[in-house]
Amino acid sequence: MTDKKQDGGSPDRAQILSEALPFMQRYDKRTVVVKYGGHAMGDEKLGAEFARDIVLLKQAGVNPIVVHGGGPQIGRMLDRLNIKSEFSGGLRITDKATVEIVEMVLAGSINKQIVAQLNQAGGRAVGLCGKDGNLIQARKVEHKIHDPESNIEKILDLGFVGEPESVNPEILDVIQKSDIIPVVAPIGVSRDGETYNINADTAAGAIAAAMNATRLLLLTDVRGVLDKEGRLVETLTVDEAKGMMKDGTISGGMIPKVETCIESVEGGVEAVVILDGRVRHAVLLELLTEHGVGTLIEAANR
Repeated sequence: MTDKKQDGGSPDRAQILSEALPFMQRYDKRTVVVKYGGHAMGDEKLGAEFARDIVLLKQAGVNPIVVHGGGPQIGRMLDRLNIKSEFSGGLRITDKATVEIVEMVLAGSINKQIVAQLNQAGGRAVGLCGKDGNLIQARKVEHKIHDPESNIEKILDLGFVGEPESVNPEILDVIQKSDIIPVVAPIGVSRDGETYNINADTAAGAIAAAMNATRLLLLTDVRGVLDKEGRLVETLTVDEAKGMMKDGTISGGMIPKVETCIESVEGGVEAVVILDGRVRHAVLLELLTEHGVGTLIEAANR
């Protein structure tokens, strides 16, 4: 056997691995749903590292489920095909032609790219969308806006934009009993067979609740929830999060993410983390160390 010279960092690495043991035991054979998107999905190096981290979790006994978005890629494909989008109230209307492209991009190119990255990292991954095994039954979203001129609440017709009506976890239950990692595109199908594009955060939350997941991790391009002074809030209860939305501390694009967190926790998920996906190995840092890199929301303080 060849002698190997130990560098000064080796004991530190061994200590880190040793300290991960109780966290590995906590998540052993438990389900963790990871919503993958934002900068982490668009950066090739971060994407490869994300794939390795997910495969590591599976090898360590965790059951990860990856749910992904793909808004920027959809926009680029629509531009390439010269399909002009209509907007109402600042929101994109998804017509029949657009939803066909959305399905092609999400359930096709993006989904298979992530599957390939996981397989390249040594895992065994399979791509799904909400149509497979009747995983996600969807209904049309009713988006309401307040018209300041008439003081009347109006409903915007956004076309084929949906939300989960129900999740049938049977196909994911079968997959989790194997060594396969499921990768889910947020496309749903209605009772009458119509295809709907679903927000990836919302789809991940519904799947996490249906699977009784221990954790839902929402990878984002922000540090997490910030207080009025701009400092990261590391933990929140559901009631505290609702209070921060009510007083305006949580605002803008963070509101729907926090609402997804609350719905998931109230639906049975142990805790949800809004995670900074720009941080290398963010998923491992959150699950296998004491030092998370985002905001954890749970039912009540433990």
